[in-house]
Parts: sequence; C-alpha cells; structure tokens
Amino acid sequence: MRKDKKHIKLWLLIFGCLIIVVPTTWFLITRLEGEAPKLDIDLLPLALGRSQELAISVSDADSGLRKLWVALLKDGKEVVLHDAAFPSAGMFKGGAEGEAAVRIPVAPRDLGFADGEATLRFVVRDHSWRDWWKGNKTYADKAIVIDTRSPKIEVFTSAHNINQGGAGLIIYRTSEACPQSGVQVGDKFYPGHPGHFNDPNIHLAFFALAYDQGRDTAMHLTAVDRAGNPGKSGFNYYIRRKKFRKDRINISDRFLQKKLPDFESDLPQDSKLSAVERFLLINRGMRKANYEKIVEVCRSTDNKLHWQGVFLRLPNAANRARYADHRTYFYGKKEIDRQVHLGIDLASLVNSPVPAANSGIVVFAESLGIYGGTVIIDHGFGLFSMYSHLSFTAVDAGDRITRGDILGRTGSTGMAGGDHLHFSMLINDTFVNPVEWWDKKWIQHNVRSKLDQVQPSQN
Repeated sequence: MRKDKKHIKLWLLIFGCLIIVVPTTWFLITRLEGEAPKLDIDLLPLALGRSQELAISVSDADSGLRKLWVALLKDGKEVVLHDAAFPSAGMFKGGAEGEAAVRIPVAPRDLGFADGEATLRFVVRDHSWRDWWKGNKTYADKAIVIDTRSPKIEVFTSAHNINQGGAGLIIYRTSEACPQSGVQVGDKFYPGHPGHFNDPNIHLAFFALAYDQGRDTAMHLTAVDRAGNPGKSGFNYYIRRKKFRKDRINISDRFLQKKLPDFESDLPQDSKLSAVERFLLINRGMRKANYEKIVEVCRSTDNKLHWQGVFLRLPNAANRARYADHRTYFYGKKEIDRQVHLGIDLASLVNSPVPAANSGIVVFAESLGIYGGTVIIDHGFGLFSMYSHLSFTAVDAGDRITRGDILGRTGSTGMAGGDHLHFSMLINDTFVNPVEWWDKKWIQHNVRSKLDQVQPSQN
C-alpha cells in the first residue's frame, strides 16, 4: 500500500514537472528563435537625387519587428536617416507588427553630402530574446551614387513648324542616361526614344498638336535622370492655326433600325430606352471606351523606324469626311449630339482591298465598337496608322507588314452608314491629320531632312 502511494507521488511529481517544463521549453524555444528578419531593398534606386523617398519593406513572421535603422555614409561621414522602434505586444508576446513598408525622405545636399559614390546601410532587429534580448539582426549595405545635377538637353533640329492637328519631329541629346525624356505639349507628353542613332543618349521624338490645342500652346523638352533630377529645355517652334469644317449628320429611323441590332449585346437590356437614347449610349459611351482601348494599344511602340517614303492612300478613293470635322448630329430637327471626326473617310468600290499605308508591325486586328473591323499598325517611335470599318481582316496582331500589303477590305462595320475606309494617323494616343503623311514634300521637310541632318555627324 505504501509502495503504491510512493508510485502515485512519483507520477504526480513527474506530471507536475512536465506541466511546467514542456510549456516553459516551448516558450523559450519560441522566444529564442533564431530566424533573422527579412529586408527588401531590391527596388531602391541606383542613384539619389536632390530629394526623393526610399521605399523599404521589412518583415519578421516569428517574433515580430523591433527596430529599423538606416544611414547614409560617404567619405567617412555618417548621417542617420531613420532610427525607429516598432511597438511591442508585450514582453512575452513579441512584436505587434510582423511586416511594415517604410518610406524615408532623403535630400543629400541638405545633409551636407557632395555628389559621388556613397553607401546606404540598413540594420533590422526583431523581438526575439536572442543576443541578450536585443533580437536577431539583419545587416545590409547598398552601394549608391549621389547625383543632384539636372540633366542637360542639346537640341539638334532647328525648325519645328507644326499645324494645329499636325505632327512634328525633334531630335536631341541628353547629357546622361535618362529613363524618361520627351516633349511636353500643353498637358500632353510625347516620349523621346533612343535606338535610331549609335549614341544611346540621342533621342528622337514625334510629337503632336491636337486639333483643339491652339497657338498659345506651350512646348518644351523635359528629361528625368536615373536619380530623379528633372531637366528642361526650350526649343524653337511655330504653330500654324487651322480651321476645321462643321458637318451636319442626320440620324434617320432607317439608320437606327439597321445599326442598333449590331450593338444590342453591348447595350443595357432596358426596354424603356428609345432608339435615339441607345444610339447616344454608343456614340458617346462606346466611343470613349474605344478610344481608351486605342490608348492602351498605342502605349507601347517599337524603337525602330519601320517606314520609308510617303504613306499610301486608299487607291481610287474619294474623300467622304475630313480630319477634325466638327459633327453635329440631328434626329429630325432636334440636335442630339456633337462629336469630332478624328480621321479621313475614303470611299471606293464596295469591298475594296485596303493596302498598308507603310511598313510596320500589326498591334491590333479585331472588332472595335463604333469603328468595326479595325487594324492598327505600329510604324515605330510612337507613329501609328489605323484602318476601320473593314468587312474582312487579312492580318493578325504581331504580323510584320510591308508598305502596300493588303490588310483587308472596306466595309460598313461598326457605326458606318455605308461602305468606306476610316483612316487615321496617331502620334502615341493623339489623332493627327493624315494628309500630312500623304505629302512627300511635308515628309521630306519635317522628317527625312532632320534625320539626314543628324545621321552623318552622330553615327
């Protein structure tokens, strides 16, 4: 009996010890974990400009974050940019935050640093009890260049005469590598592109003056270097004012009965909407959505000049509508809408073959709302041509096209009232007057002569 009591006491003692030892061991292992916090500095810039922010991500899934310390060092001088502790959830719980995104402003000049090579140093600690309660540590250095000087811009081309609704070309060199540069035209930006010349700092930029930008529109060149320093330069330019036609478009019941069924799946299923109201949803809302798609398609361009010579016009075709015609739509005697026609309508025989105006790469070949069957060609450096209302498309996106290749056939798809080709030219996402690109003298004076002027001395 006495032996049984001793055994019971022994087991109770062992059980009691286990109750204390096991949780304590687990707790100590947890609080003494040895995983260092993570530091993400991969997206930091290679250079520091006059003023910018450092974006840093830190995390520790085990003990939570304790502290982040960041300093800038150069020529024996050290300036602490950030030294902050993260909140604790309590002595036995660790850090209250397991991850954080920190933005640190830095202005090297204001801190007394000169331009040149420097080092960013990072120290992150977590809430582990390791290292005598200081926590696990992550330490990292990142080499960086302090560059607070603005890039300089040298303009090679001299004459920049541009029509309202027209296009222009400028060629310039930046004093250093600049990830972004180009022409600012009012509130529109037209990026410059390297690649045509051997010198990677020489850029060419096609730019446009939209039909609704007048003679008071300001233009200048801008550049931003890898450190974020902005540069700016003026250039000589002259804007020729243009007047655009006014056109009256009569919308008949017959036209609505013919066209609206083609768009039925794109319209709200509301039986209360009249035919005119459904037409306006297409002519306004769908037109806007189609333009946004064109912007998306023309956002990327090949840094190569694919085209040569004058652009082709649809053979044996008559003009049915001009660029920037200001259209007023009437239903009966009532004005119902106003839109601007951003292309030229060309009518020939029904289902006429449509040649590519010039060489390039097909970047879009499908149906596009009010434009119907549409092909868009990238001619390089932000210059695009667009062919719409096609009844048949013979090419696909990605095809390389030579001047004169057949893209498809004319038709009356989309919101076209009859068989014709709607032809447009674009600089990036701005529609410009196609007539300029059909003019051999205009191309020679405004494009070819400028390229030839710079080419011999820079290649």
